[in-house]
Amino acid sequence: MAATKDPLSMFDKLNANVLLAVTPEYSRVKAAARASKARISAHSGPFVMKPEFITVEGKRLRYARGGRDSGPTVLLLSPLPQSIICFDQIWATLAEHCQLVALDLPGFGKSEGGNEVMTFEAQSKILDAFVRKLDLHDIHIVGPDVGMPVALHYAIHRDHRLSSLIVGDGPCISPTANGSIINKAVDSGFWRTVFRVTGSGAFVGGGNKLAYVNYTPSNEEVADYVESYRGRIGPITEWFKSYPQNLATIDPYLSQIDLPVQLFWGDLDIFLLIDTAHRAQERFKRSQLKIFEGCGHFSYQDKRDEFAAMVVNWVKSDHSKL
Repeated sequence: MAATKDPLSMFDKLNANVLLAVTPEYSRVKAAARASKARISAHSGPFVMKPEFITVEGKRLRYARGGRDSGPTVLLLSPLPQSIICFDQIWATLAEHCQLVALDLPGFGKSEGGNEVMTFEAQSKILDAFVRKLDLHDIHIVGPDVGMPVALHYAIHRDHRLSSLIVGDGPCISPTANGSIINKAVDSGFWRTVFRVTGSGAFVGGGNKLAYVNYTPSNEEVADYVESYRGRIGPITEWFKSYPQNLATIDPYLSQIDLPVQLFWGDLDIFLLIDTAHRAQERFKRSQLKIFEGCGHFSYQDKRDEFAAMVVNWVKSDHSKL
């Protein structure tokens, strides 16, 4: 298979570098990446995952299935600015033990959706319909980043089919401990305009620089992310604009979640700071927290073997101890 050329143009990289220059926390991540002795490169060759499409609530959604039919059901929700392809690095390991489903949330990845789905409520409604259409039961839901509040909203407000939650590195409590880049997106109309104008390449390229300490994605992987958000950054900025209102639909109810919760966080996450993890853990009835050391925001890749082991151990036995 011929190698895919770099999907980020010089213009994308220039705009991403401007973003990095106004993100003071980047120096910490950059220094940690240079010092890392746990460098990880993407697996070579074609993706293990084989995505397909399904129509749910009038939206064409991208998803993937795999693993063992007899294993515990694990549903992985896409993060931003990525897609379900980010789970390709741990897919084969999880597939040895679990029945797997991965979903590009509506409006994210390559699933359809615009401004009308940029709320936790709209996302969890479609998630609920997706779960019922695929007739999934006793689900262990893995929700990093934007998947975390959707998973929490689903657990709180829907007649859910969950056995447990595995969530982290995402919005969950108010006030949240945001890094400066998130505050720009939430609080500043100027910066939301910058994100829209510079487009998906700069959005993805900047995100990669800010979120990875150990992992280097392949061109094929990055190309999927860039294409996923081409022409779609406008609705994404609306998600950030309504961030405080969305948090109000989950924050007051966290203590009501009567499920085992595995929280996870990268200690060098500069999008959602680690203080968020500790304060969130205090709110759940039954939870434990896994901190990935020397790890950025994309912990499922930046510490992929450790992350996969956490999920497998949790669904096989650890969740039943809480």
